[in-house]
Amino acid sequence: MNLAANTSTPHAVADLNLDPYWMPYTHNRYFKKHQPLDRMLVGAEGAYYTTVEGQRLFDCLSGLWCSSLGHRPAKIVEAVKNQLDRADYIPAFQMANPESFRLAERIADVAPADLNRVFFTNSGSEAVDTALKIALAYHRLKGDASRTRFIGREKGYHGVGFGGVSVGGMVANRKMFAAAMIPGVDHLPHTHNLKEMAFSKGLPTWGAHLADDLERIVALHDASTIAAVIVEPMQGSVGVVVPPVGYLKRLREICDKHGILLIFDEVITGFGRMGDWFGAQAFGVTPDLITFAKCVNNGTVPMGGVIARQGIYDMFMQGPDYAVEFFHGYTYSAHPLAVAAAHATLDILHEDEVPKRFATLAAKIENGAHALKGEPNVIDIRNCGAAAAIEMSPLAGQVGVRGLRVFEEALKRGMLLRFTGDTIAMAPPVVTTDAELDRMFSAVGDAIRAAG
Repeated sequence: MNLAANTSTPHAVADLNLDPYWMPYTHNRYFKKHQPLDRMLVGAEGAYYTTVEGQRLFDCLSGLWCSSLGHRPAKIVEAVKNQLDRADYIPAFQMANPESFRLAERIADVAPADLNRVFFTNSGSEAVDTALKIALAYHRLKGDASRTRFIGREKGYHGVGFGGVSVGGMVANRKMFAAAMIPGVDHLPHTHNLKEMAFSKGLPTWGAHLADDLERIVALHDASTIAAVIVEPMQGSVGVVVPPVGYLKRLREICDKHGILLIFDEVITGFGRMGDWFGAQAFGVTPDLITFAKCVNNGTVPMGGVIARQGIYDMFMQGPDYAVEFFHGYTYSAHPLAVAAAHATLDILHEDEVPKRFATLAAKIENGAHALKGEPNVIDIRNCGAAAAIEMSPLAGQVGVRGLRVFEEALKRGMLLRFTGDTIAMAPPVVTTDAELDRMFSAVGDAIRAAG
């Protein structure tokens, strides 16, 4: 990249007015005060970002869990460019792009069991809200209109729509918006227990019994009021919280017993990272609905969706055939650029056997991450599929300060990590080499020690 020919040179960036942009999930005052040039990204290629200063940063989290194939694979870039030569936008209401049908078929082909009906959205947040609406409407159409309650999980992250925040369990996402929450939502206990699980490799052997709390919730509210349970198979955004052995299977059994739909939020776990196409297959548990986004098209163009069991879809297909069956959708549902990128992504996922390659990478990530046990202030290391997290104790009771320091020290060492509180997460792209993996873990260890 010729930065000299780019308007985003260090000098040009130094003159930027940072005030108008309200940055998402960012400490705006801290960022704008320090104006960090090492956080100004102007290029991406393979497993690396390029800063405005020309520094290469290894992408330790595949963008935001989305660029799992690495950045700008030639096949995806070409597919998007070719689509622009044909059409920039095609409406999805009462009209359709043929490639949208082909993409839905391809996604259904790799989804588990009879999950074979695909509704496209533009993000994981929209996918979650869509899944909640499908679940609610499904029960109403069945004649179970009293089933209006949703059950989420503490520490869960399901995006930032009001539906997703309501079923989510991250306090910082919820506390400002209590008045607008969906009424009647309850939450399962989370499965993050340092006393019983710290430094587990892969799935912890303790904790399957935590799923039985769903029976308590059913007894409290009565099954006839509950529409669906929604969980992430592996909780990524909160810092790679891993399901105990047998936990998801037990949730499935309880939902079946009481006629409750089970929704897997697979925005992070879908399309390969768990060593299979979806977490559902990796963990051997089939839900009724799956939400997806991110890796469906390698994060190239915003896209998400919901995969439903055929029986759920069929329940909507009643009444006169000229009537709209589901009053829901988005202007950019199945956007042609997103669809083109997704087709190219699926080509690569198949041709390069990416889920199998992630399974191989997963074993190396487990070894590298757990080798950091014993580093200063490290209180837990977790891994699941091709992802890992290192949790550290707070610095002088200030949650998040140590995580920020490790993040900044890692940048100095050419590593772009993701931190949430005092936990750092790593989920590098599938193109990562053994040497790059070694450098990543070595730099993380150095950053932890330097952060103090």
